[in-house]
Amino acid sequence: MSDLAPSLHACAEAVRKGDPDRFAATMATPAPLRDWLWPLYAANLEIARAPWASSEPMVAEMRLQWWIDALEGVGEGREPPHEIGPALVQVAAPARHLIAVAEARRADCWPEPMSDASALWAYLDQTAGSVYWAGAEALGADLQAEVAVRAFGSAAGLAALLQALPELVARARAPVADLSHEALAAYAREGLARLDFVRQSRALKGPARVSLLPGWQARAQLKRVCAAPETVAAGGLERSEFSRRVGLLRAAFGAF
Repeated sequence: MSDLAPSLHACAEAVRKGDPDRFAATMATPAPLRDWLWPLYAANLEIARAPWASSEPMVAEMRLQWWIDALEGVGEGREPPHEIGPALVQVAAPARHLIAVAEARRADCWPEPMSDASALWAYLDQTAGSVYWAGAEALGADLQAEVAVRAFGSAAGLAALLQALPELVARARAPVADLSHEALAAYAREGLARLDFVRQSRALKGPARVSLLPGWQARAQLKRVCAAPETVAAGGLERSEFSRRVGLLRAAFGAF
Protein backbone atom coordinates (compact mmCIF):
# COMPACT_ATOMS: atom_id res chain seq x y z
CA MET A 1 0.00 0.00 0.00
CA SER A 2 1.40 3.42 -0.97
CA ASP A 3 1.68 6.32 1.45
CA LEU A 4 -1.15 8.01 -0.39
CA ALA A 5 -3.65 5.16 0.00
CA PRO A 6 -4.21 5.52 3.76
CA SER A 7 -4.78 9.24 3.36
CA LEU A 8 -7.31 8.72 0.57
CA HIS A 9 -9.06 6.12 2.70
CA ALA A 10 -9.19 8.59 5.60
CA CYS A 11 -10.72 11.19 3.27
CA ALA A 12 -13.39 8.79 2.01
CA GLU A 13 -14.20 7.65 5.55
CA ALA A 14 -14.52 11.22 6.77
CA VAL A 15 -16.98 12.02 3.98
CA ARG A 16 -18.91 8.77 4.57
CA LYS A 17 -19.40 9.61 8.24
CA GLY A 18 -19.82 13.36 8.01
CA ASP A 19 -21.52 14.02 4.68
CA PRO A 20 -23.44 10.89 3.63
CA ASP A 21 -25.24 12.51 0.69
CA ARG A 22 -21.97 13.72 -0.83
CA PHE A 23 -20.49 10.30 -0.14
CA ALA A 24 -23.34 8.61 -2.02
CA ALA A 25 -22.91 11.01 -4.93
CA THR A 26 -19.18 10.36 -5.08
CA MET A 27 -19.70 6.60 -5.01
CA ALA A 28 -21.97 7.09 -8.06
CA THR A 29 -19.01 8.73 -9.80
CA PRO A 30 -16.78 6.50 -11.99
CA ALA A 31 -14.17 4.90 -9.74
CA PRO A 32 -11.09 6.41 -11.48
CA LEU A 33 -12.37 9.92 -10.69
CA ARG A 34 -13.19 9.51 -7.01
CA ASP A 35 -9.67 9.94 -5.66
CA TRP A 36 -9.58 13.45 -7.12
CA LEU A 37 -12.71 14.36 -5.16
CA TRP A 38 -12.33 12.70 -1.74
CA PRO A 39 -9.55 15.08 -0.49
CA LEU A 40 -11.49 18.17 -1.52
CA TYR A 41 -14.69 16.98 0.10
CA ALA A 42 -12.92 15.88 3.28
CA ALA A 43 -11.19 19.26 3.61
CA ASN A 44 -14.48 21.04 2.98
CA LEU A 45 -16.07 19.00 5.75
CA GLU A 46 -13.33 19.99 8.20
CA ILE A 47 -13.76 23.65 7.24
CA ALA A 48 -17.55 23.46 7.64
CA ARG A 49 -17.15 21.98 11.12
CA ALA A 50 -14.64 24.57 12.32
CA PRO A 51 -17.17 27.31 13.19
CA TRP A 52 -18.96 24.86 15.47
CA ALA A 53 -15.81 23.71 17.26
CA SER A 54 -16.25 26.26 20.02
CA SER A 55 -18.94 28.54 21.41
CA GLU A 56 -16.29 31.27 21.40
CA PRO A 57 -16.28 32.90 17.95
CA MET A 58 -12.62 33.88 18.17
CA VAL A 59 -11.59 30.30 18.95
CA ALA A 60 -13.66 29.01 16.04
CA GLU A 61 -12.03 31.58 13.75
CA MET A 62 -8.64 30.33 14.85
CA ARG A 63 -9.61 26.85 13.65
CA LEU A 64 -10.57 28.33 10.30
CA GLN A 65 -7.30 30.22 10.12
CA TRP A 66 -5.44 26.95 10.68
CA TRP A 67 -7.08 25.56 7.55
CA ILE A 68 -6.43 28.72 5.58
CA ASP A 69 -2.74 28.51 6.48
CA ALA A 70 -2.70 24.77 5.71
CA LEU A 71 -4.30 25.26 2.29
CA GLU A 72 -1.87 28.04 1.45
CA GLY A 73 0.89 25.62 2.36
CA VAL A 74 -0.63 22.95 0.12
CA GLY A 75 -0.31 25.39 -2.77
CA GLU A 76 3.41 25.55 -2.01
CA GLY A 77 3.74 21.76 -1.86
CA ARG A 78 3.65 21.38 1.93
CA GLU A 79 1.54 18.65 3.52
CA PRO A 80 -0.75 19.79 6.32
CA PRO A 81 -0.12 17.88 9.58
CA HIS A 82 -3.42 16.04 9.21
CA GLU A 83 -4.37 12.57 8.05
CA ILE A 84 -5.87 13.97 4.84
CA GLY A 85 -2.74 16.01 4.14
CA PRO A 86 -0.97 13.64 1.68
CA ALA A 87 -4.11 13.27 -0.42
CA LEU A 88 -4.80 16.99 -0.36
CA VAL A 89 -1.38 17.81 -1.78
CA GLN A 90 -2.27 15.67 -4.82
CA VAL A 91 -5.08 18.12 -5.67
CA ALA A 92 -3.21 21.29 -4.72
CA ALA A 93 -4.43 23.37 -7.68
CA PRO A 94 -8.19 22.96 -7.12
CA ALA A 95 -7.71 22.90 -3.34
CA ARG A 96 -6.77 26.59 -3.44
CA HIS A 97 -10.48 27.37 -3.96
CA LEU A 98 -11.17 26.04 -0.47
CA ILE A 99 -9.35 29.04 0.97
CA ALA A 100 -12.32 31.15 -0.13
CA VAL A 101 -14.63 28.64 1.56
CA ALA A 102 -12.77 29.00 4.85
CA GLU A 103 -12.75 32.79 4.62
CA ALA A 104 -16.50 32.88 3.99
CA ARG A 105 -17.14 30.47 6.86
CA ARG A 106 -15.93 33.13 9.29
CA ALA A 107 -19.51 34.40 9.15
CA ASP A 108 -20.66 31.08 10.64
CA CYS A 109 -18.61 31.73 13.78
CA TRP A 110 -20.85 34.62 14.81
CA PRO A 111 -24.58 34.67 15.64
CA GLU A 112 -25.44 37.74 13.56
CA PRO A 113 -27.38 36.82 10.40
CA MET A 114 -26.55 38.10 6.95
CA SER A 115 -28.34 41.31 6.16
CA ASP A 116 -30.03 40.54 2.85
CA ALA A 117 -30.36 38.23 -0.13
CA SER A 118 -27.29 39.65 -1.87
CA ALA A 119 -25.13 38.80 1.13
CA LEU A 120 -26.63 35.31 1.25
CA TRP A 121 -25.88 34.61 -2.41
CA ALA A 122 -22.33 35.94 -2.06
CA TYR A 123 -21.83 33.57 0.87
CA LEU A 124 -23.27 30.62 -1.08
CA ASP A 125 -21.03 31.36 -4.06
CA GLN A 126 -17.92 31.47 -1.88
CA THR A 127 -18.82 28.32 0.07
CA ALA A 128 -20.80 25.79 -1.97
CA GLY A 129 -19.92 27.44 -5.28
CA SER A 130 -16.21 27.19 -4.55
CA VAL A 131 -16.46 23.55 -3.50
CA TYR A 132 -18.31 22.59 -6.68
CA TRP A 133 -15.83 24.50 -8.82
CA ALA A 134 -12.89 22.85 -7.03
CA GLY A 135 -14.39 19.46 -7.83
CA ALA A 136 -15.06 20.36 -11.45
CA GLU A 137 -11.55 21.74 -11.92
CA ALA A 138 -10.06 18.60 -10.37
CA LEU A 139 -11.89 16.58 -13.04
CA GLY A 140 -10.59 18.72 -15.88
CA ALA A 141 -13.26 21.39 -16.38
CA ASP A 142 -12.37 24.32 -18.61
CA LEU A 143 -12.24 27.78 -17.05
CA GLN A 144 -15.19 28.85 -19.20
CA ALA A 145 -17.41 26.51 -17.17
CA GLU A 146 -16.72 28.27 -13.86
CA VAL A 147 -19.71 30.63 -13.97
CA ALA A 148 -22.14 27.78 -14.62
CA VAL A 149 -20.59 25.47 -12.02
CA ARG A 150 -20.70 28.19 -9.38
CA ALA A 151 -24.32 28.95 -10.25
CA PHE A 152 -25.17 25.29 -9.77
CA GLY A 153 -23.15 25.10 -6.55
CA SER A 154 -24.76 28.16 -5.01
CA ALA A 155 -28.25 26.80 -5.79
CA ALA A 156 -27.36 23.40 -4.34
CA GLY A 157 -25.86 25.16 -1.33
CA LEU A 158 -29.12 27.05 -0.82
CA ALA A 159 -31.10 23.80 -0.85
CA ALA A 160 -28.76 22.29 1.75
CA LEU A 161 -28.95 25.44 3.87
CA LEU A 162 -32.75 25.45 3.81
CA GLN A 163 -32.80 21.78 4.78
CA ALA A 164 -30.58 22.60 7.78
CA LEU A 165 -32.50 25.78 8.66
CA PRO A 166 -34.57 24.39 11.57
CA GLU A 167 -31.41 23.26 13.36
CA LEU A 168 -29.60 26.52 12.63
CA VAL A 169 -32.50 28.55 14.01
CA ALA A 170 -32.66 26.32 17.11
CA ARG A 171 -28.97 27.05 17.69
CA ALA A 172 -29.51 30.80 17.26
CA ARG A 173 -27.52 30.78 14.02
CA ALA A 174 -30.13 31.87 11.48
CA PRO A 175 -28.14 32.53 8.29
CA VAL A 176 -30.17 35.50 7.08
CA ALA A 177 -32.41 38.05 8.76
CA ASP A 178 -35.53 37.61 6.63
CA LEU A 179 -36.94 34.11 7.00
CA SER A 180 -40.52 34.93 6.07
CA HIS A 181 -42.36 32.55 3.76
CA GLU A 182 -42.18 35.17 1.02
CA ALA A 183 -38.43 35.49 1.39
CA LEU A 184 -37.87 31.72 1.45
CA ALA A 185 -39.90 31.31 -1.73
CA ALA A 186 -37.92 34.13 -3.38
CA TYR A 187 -34.61 32.50 -2.46
CA ALA A 188 -35.86 29.22 -3.90
CA ARG A 189 -37.01 30.84 -7.16
CA GLU A 190 -33.59 32.39 -7.60
CA GLY A 191 -32.00 29.01 -6.91
CA LEU A 192 -34.16 27.34 -9.56
CA ALA A 193 -33.28 30.09 -12.03
CA ARG A 194 -29.61 29.32 -11.47
CA LEU A 195 -30.19 25.62 -12.02
CA ASP A 196 -32.07 26.41 -15.24
CA PHE A 197 -29.18 28.58 -16.40
CA VAL A 198 -26.79 25.67 -15.92
CA ARG A 199 -29.06 23.25 -17.75
CA GLN A 200 -29.45 25.62 -20.69
CA SER A 201 -25.80 26.66 -20.89
CA ARG A 202 -24.41 23.13 -21.19
CA ALA A 203 -21.07 24.65 -20.25
CA LEU A 204 -19.80 21.61 -18.37
CA LYS A 205 -18.98 18.63 -20.53
CA GLY A 206 -17.13 15.34 -20.27
CA PRO A 207 -16.04 13.66 -17.04
CA ALA A 208 -16.15 16.94 -15.10
CA ARG A 209 -19.96 16.89 -15.33
CA VAL A 210 -20.14 14.31 -12.55
CA SER A 211 -18.80 16.94 -10.14
CA LEU A 212 -22.40 18.23 -10.05
CA LEU A 213 -23.76 14.96 -8.67
CA PRO A 214 -23.72 16.06 -4.99
CA GLY A 215 -26.47 18.54 -5.87
CA TRP A 216 -28.85 15.94 -7.23
CA GLN A 217 -31.59 16.79 -4.69
CA ALA A 218 -31.50 20.57 -5.11
CA ARG A 219 -34.11 21.03 -7.83
CA ALA A 220 -36.77 18.94 -6.10
CA GLN A 221 -36.12 20.62 -2.76
CA LEU A 222 -36.25 24.14 -4.15
CA LYS A 223 -39.46 23.39 -6.05
CA ARG A 224 -40.97 22.25 -2.78
CA VAL A 225 -39.96 25.49 -1.06
CA CYS A 226 -41.54 27.50 -3.86
CA ALA A 227 -44.78 25.58 -3.55
CA ALA A 228 -44.92 25.38 0.25
CA PRO A 229 -42.31 27.53 2.04
CA GLU A 230 -43.84 26.63 5.39
CA THR A 231 -42.37 23.14 5.06
CA VAL A 232 -38.87 24.56 5.65
CA ALA A 233 -39.48 25.34 9.33
CA ALA A 234 -41.14 21.96 9.77
CA GLY A 235 -38.08 20.13 8.42
CA GLY A 236 -40.02 18.96 5.41
CA LEU A 237 -37.20 19.06 2.87
CA GLU A 238 -35.78 15.69 3.87
CA ARG A 239 -36.70 13.25 1.12
CA SER A 240 -37.43 9.56 1.54
CA GLU A 241 -34.61 7.08 1.05
CA PHE A 242 -36.34 5.74 -2.06
CA SER A 243 -36.72 9.21 -3.59
CA ARG A 244 -33.11 10.03 -2.82
CA ARG A 245 -31.83 6.84 -4.45
CA VAL A 246 -33.97 7.29 -7.56
CA GLY A 247 -32.97 10.94 -7.84
CA LEU A 248 -29.28 10.11 -7.57
CA LEU A 249 -29.63 7.37 -10.19
CA ARG A 250 -31.27 9.80 -12.61
CA ALA A 251 -28.63 12.43 -11.94
CA ALA A 252 -25.87 9.92 -12.54
CA PHE A 253 -27.30 9.41 -16.03
CA GLY A 254 -27.24 13.15 -16.71
CA ALA A 255 -30.71 14.33 -15.70
CA PHE A 256 -29.65 17.32 -13.57
